[in-house]
Amino acid sequence: MQFDNVSVGKKANVFFDGKCISHTVTLPDGTRKSVGVVLPSTLRFDLSTKEIMEVVDGNAFVSINGAPEQEFNAGQSWEVEKGGYFIIRAELPVHYVCHFE
Repeated sequence: MQFDNVSVGKKANVFFDGKCISHTVTLPDGTRKSVGVVLPSTLRFDLSTKEIMEVVDGNAFVSINGAPEQEFNAGQSWEVEKGGYFIIRAELPVHYVCHFE
């Protein structure tokens, strides 16, 4: 439930008028991740890199590249290739880690 020996960007990444807020974390090997929260809303993310979204707390309803919506709970994740998109619907706050590849 934590990352050790990392660098954390001081300034938050704020998207969709504050409905999604994260901080960038860089691991010792240079791997970049973001740790954040999606507040109750429905948001579309268009990806320029491959992403694996890990739910840390809460549950998210997600449509990947137009597929039917699926529910993801704490401990579960979904993957979207570069150039794809996902739509996330959060009824309550969803805490997440985004793994960039």
